[in-house]
Amino acid sequence: MKKHPDILPNDVEALKKMILGQQQQIDGQQRKILTLEEALRLERFNRFGASSEKAPGQGELFNEAEDCIDDTEDESTNSDSTTEQSSAPAEKVKPKRKPLPSNLPRVRKVYELPESELQCPCGCTLTEIGEEISEQLDVIPARFQVIQHARKKYACKSCEDTIKTAAKPTKILPKSNASAGTLAYVITAKYQDGLPLHRLSNIFKRFDVDLSRQTLSDWTLKTAAQCEPIIEALQKQLNAGPVVHCDETTVQVLKEPDKAAQSKSYTWVQKGGPPGKPVVRFSYDRGRSGQVPLRLLKGYQGALMTDGYTGYNAIAEQDGIAHLCCMAHLRRKFVDAQKIAQQKGKTQRTSKADVAVNYIAKLYAVEKAHKDSDSAIRQVARQEKSALILKEFRKWIDKTKSKVLPKSKLGEALSYADKYWDKATRYVENGAWPIDNNPAENAIRPFVIGRKNWLFSNTVNGANASATLYSLIETAKLNMHEPYNYLRWLFNELPKVIDGDVERLMPWNIAPSVIKPN
Repeated sequence: MKKHPDILPNDVEALKKMILGQQQQIDGQQRKILTLEEALRLERFNRFGASSEKAPGQGELFNEAEDCIDDTEDESTNSDSTTEQSSAPAEKVKPKRKPLPSNLPRVRKVYELPESELQCPCGCTLTEIGEEISEQLDVIPARFQVIQHARKKYACKSCEDTIKTAAKPTKILPKSNASAGTLAYVITAKYQDGLPLHRLSNIFKRFDVDLSRQTLSDWTLKTAAQCEPIIEALQKQLNAGPVVHCDETTVQVLKEPDKAAQSKSYTWVQKGGPPGKPVVRFSYDRGRSGQVPLRLLKGYQGALMTDGYTGYNAIAEQDGIAHLCCMAHLRRKFVDAQKIAQQKGKTQRTSKADVAVNYIAKLYAVEKAHKDSDSAIRQVARQEKSALILKEFRKWIDKTKSKVLPKSKLGEALSYADKYWDKATRYVENGAWPIDNNPAENAIRPFVIGRKNWLFSNTVNGANASATLYSLIETAKLNMHEPYNYLRWLFNELPKVIDGDVERLMPWNIAPSVIKPN
């Protein structure tokens, strides 16, 4: 702020102009202070506050929706009994132990009384009348074995010129001594369980199996390369679906041409597919430009669900694409503003952010009530209920926006809602369209969790291999397969494919019971 002059101007207009300019500076500083205070409160809440908020569509619906499912419910009903119940101490429910899976093998151990205790005080011998059975869960560590492939040789005893040997078994890595089960175990451990290869190598050493990290990495890269026909088939099915969810996250690649090791690259995820053929497709790219979705979704026609990232605008502008934006992202903006209000001590009264969150809760209540309905019934519900809620919500946004500082958290939430309103509310036009992008976020979560363990990819080939193997594992899980079982079966069957016909290997074409090991 400028210093006050020693002598104020005599001219009244000049004095008013000076005062106005200084007041504007003060107002600007106050707005800046308010913005910084809100950022500090939000950071403090995120670090030290309770993190019980659940995103809609991920598990149980957040609490606000419980009060909004039926607006016609009489709030005064049983008010006295409710008060009495709330004052009474809650009865503690003793947790029940879940029974052990019936499909696990049972090892029976029988315990009998010694001969000395079989005599009754009356002089008779006790007779067996039954038994009491209790069960313990027993774990046998990983068991290694060596499979010997003995190829018989045959010769002609008459001419001694002809010698034939039985054919070699088909292997996904012909020059490797790793079986399909070993490859499936290594890949599942890293990409499903988030276990870095150097830790896996150390585990193997405890069983006297010396496999270096480099060997395990080499197996992983080569196996992923052999699975490219499967990935192409998955992409084809993805493009054939009515809706594709998209998201992206960062990945660090140390040895990428023309890029520093500390720079960010990206893993993109797409989730979709026709009914009964769900697909998750991971892809690696060095950048985050709008050209990436154009390449990944080339030829796609249907609904495209994304967050507010503008990199999807280019693909969304193509003919045949209906661009939808995530309602959960819109909600999170208001949740941040809600946290700020709580930090300011406004928990005793409803804040403006609470109003917005409750509007969105009503929208999700409609979705929850028709989660299992077909698209036609859901469409009717959206037109009859959701459309009215959105109309009221829009009026509230327009009324509130002018009363809030634009750079405050609530102001940012209102601006975000205003900017993406048409795309975020377009889902009501079609009962088959989703309300949010949570499926893509759920699909990308295993990658994000795994990244915390293995941290980075060494090369571009490694990043592409990771994308391939994550695609196989997550798609297998969507189709109700245990990842190890599916990969083990796939790695055995893939070398037998003739003329690139991989359709029979798709996870939706094989029952889990068929590929389960004995």
